[in-house]
Order: sequence, then C-alpha cells, then structure tokens
Amino acid sequence: MEPFHNKRLPDTKAFFTIGILFLLSALLFGLWAGIQYILPGWGREILSFEKLRPLHVSSAVFWILMAAMGGVLSYLNEYYELTSKKISILIKIQFYLFTSSFVAILISYVFGIFGGREYWEFHPLFSIPILIGWILFIINFFTYFKTLKNQPIYIWMWFTGVVFFLFTYIESNLWLIPGIGNHLVQDMTIQWKSYGSMVGSWNMLIYGSSIYLMDKIAGNQKNSHSNMAFFLYGLSLFNLMFNWGHHIYTLPTASYVKYIAYIVSMTELYILGRIIWGWRKSLTEAQKYSHLLSYNFLFAADAWVFANLGLAIVMSVPAFNIFMHGTHIIVGHTMGTTIGINTMLLLAFAYDVLLPSIAQSQPISSHFRLGYRLTNFGLALFILSLIVAGILKTYWQLNEPDIAYGEIMSRLRAVFVVFYVSGLSVVVGVCILILPLLKVNFSKKHQ
Repeated sequence: MEPFHNKRLPDTKAFFTIGILFLLSALLFGLWAGIQYILPGWGREILSFEKLRPLHVSSAVFWILMAAMGGVLSYLNEYYELTSKKISILIKIQFYLFTSSFVAILISYVFGIFGGREYWEFHPLFSIPILIGWILFIINFFTYFKTLKNQPIYIWMWFTGVVFFLFTYIESNLWLIPGIGNHLVQDMTIQWKSYGSMVGSWNMLIYGSSIYLMDKIAGNQKNSHSNMAFFLYGLSLFNLMFNWGHHIYTLPTASYVKYIAYIVSMTELYILGRIIWGWRKSLTEAQKYSHLLSYNFLFAADAWVFANLGLAIVMSVPAFNIFMHGTHIIVGHTMGTTIGINTMLLLAFAYDVLLPSIAQSQPISSHFRLGYRLTNFGLALFILSLIVAGILKTYWQLNEPDIAYGEIMSRLRAVFVVFYVSGLSVVVGVCILILPLLKVNFSKKHQ
C-alpha cells in the first residue's frame, strides 16, 4: 500500500466546493450581523439579528462538516486507491443529503422557522436526513478498510470522529423527550455535553487529516506512527468525553466532571501545536516548497493554536469562567478556534485536494499574500476587540449593577467599530484566498 499517490474520486472534491460556499455565507451573514452592533436595527426589516445569528453560526458549522468530510474521503481514497462505482454512488448520496439539508435549513431560518437548541436551531425534522447522511458516511468510511490493526494514527482519529459524532448528534436531540426537555438543568447539561463532545468529534476528523497532510508533505509516515501523535489521539479522545464540563461550571451538576474538565481542557491544543511545530522543524526547504500554499495554512494554524491556548487556559479557571461565560470573550475564543485553527487547517486540505499539484509549488502570488495577511492580522484585531468588549461589559455589570443592557452596548460602540473593521478585513482576506479554489472548480477547463 503506497500512500500519497494523488488519485482521488471527483465526488470528494464537491464536499470542499460546497463547503467553501457555506464558508462564504457564514462570512457574509456575520458581516451583516456585525453592522447591527454599530447601527442597531439596520436591515432588520430584511433579516433581523435573531435570524442572522443562526444563519451565521450554522453556515460556519456546515463549512466545517462538509470540508472535514471532504478531507477524510479524499485522503482515504488517496491512501487506499479505491475507486469502485459502489463507493462513488454512496458518496454522491451522502453529498446530496447533506447539501440539500443544509441549504433547506438556511432557507428555513430566513423564513423564521426554528425549533431546535443553540447551534442546532433548525426544526428537528431536519435531523433525519442529517442522521441518514452521517450513517452513509460511516458506511463509506468502513468500505476502505477492514481492521484498525497497524493503522496509522489518522485512521484511528477518523474512526473515532465518525462514530462519536453520530452518538453525540443523537444525544443533542434528547431534549425532544419530554422528561429531559422539560427539566432545565438536565436539558442544559446534556446540550453542552453533546455540543462539546461533538466539536471534539469533528476535531478528530480535522486533526487526523492534518497529520495525513503533514506526512504527505514530508514524504514519510513518521508523524502518523509517532508516540506524540498517539498521545494526541488519547488526549483528544479523553478531551472529547470530558472537556465539555467547563461549559457547566455554573450548573448544579457533579463536581468531579468540572474538575476533570479543568485538568484536560488546556492540554489538547498544546499537543497539537507541539506536533505541527516539530513537523515544521523537520522539513527541508524542498519539502516546504512542494506544497507551499498548504504549508502556509498549517503554519498559520500552528500560530493560532498557541495564541488560542492562552485564552483557553484563562477561560478554564472556574473563578474567571463565571464572569467570562456569556460575554464577547467566549465569542472571541470561538472565532479563534473556528477561523484561526479549523478554517486554516481545512483550507490547507482544500488547497491540497482542489488545486493542481503544480500550483502548490509555484512562488506565492501577491494576491495570496494579501489575502493571507488580511485574514490573519484582521483576525488578531477582531479577537482582541471582542476580549476588550467582554472585559468592559463584565466590569460595568459588576460595578454598575443597575446599568441597562442598551447603555452597555452604547458605551461599547467604539470597540464595535474596531470589531467590524477587523471583521471586514477577515472577510476580504478569506474571499481572496478561496477565489482560486472556486475558479478552478467552476471553470470549464476543470469540469
């Protein structure tokens, strides 16, 4: 079995293409919602904030899921060289189920049709095709191999991610059972438990693909068979099962869950950063230039891992978490993870899968450099403005308990202007970066 041979099923590329369109919609809806921080009510007659928020958040989640699935399926096909008609048909069904469901969900938000819980705010009926689609993903995944024995670490990570996501997604819908949905503490605990573990599940898919791509660039399988990689896997699995506890510090639940969450919540990112850092140091200049564009995204993700780690550590301290939870600081942390880490890694996969090999080894263009800088520098200022907004909001609420929420938002207007301008920089930067991917996939030459 010879990995990294570059033969892929064309169907797997479609996951990236549609995922990028969801990324674009997430950015545009976020930009629209950001205006309403500066000009309250602007555009409300078309799309109010209560519609824009789920449109933005769900689009971001759909981008992550589609691109993560695209990465796993592309790299599985590349590694195992399976191109049977049966696999192609199942992947197409999986693709159309997810695409149609996700598009229908966004349309339902526009018309004000809700019915779920936070992050999954769509009507529960949409859960049916999503579950069917994920079961097909599991079937497609297990079509490629029969045993986990002697497999590289990314196979273990993908295996864990696809199985645990199904479990946690079902768990996230337990609120539909009256005995759970009508019990506030139980409902909130299960919500945050399932969402936290679900993020851990798709992180397994992304981290596994990251290690595969690092091996591919290095031209060997040292990373995927290293002790550090298997330690990351064990830690990620433990994190997946227990890290969610820091979301419920304020709920009257078992204390041991919170203690475990505090211990593990700051470790996974550090190990991932260590792996990428060590891999980067081991590469020759020729290896870097053979996949130069993807390498730059991996480099950015590594930097954001360590930047986000500091904030994660502070957030995980119970005394601080009480004041930070529910503020813009949490939003900043989420953006750092979603854009700085996950999106950078997913773009690395997208550039590797969608662009011709020759494009990867060309000198970096001025357009790519501009988009790369606008995205990363804009994101840094974006997160910093959210942290400042969260600190000021907490200070005023503690020292001026009678202050109205509207007054707080009014005082934060200058910070929100910086927040919006930096967010605009991120949007423009990402659009520049994804434009080559869309052009190569929608051009007649590559159809």
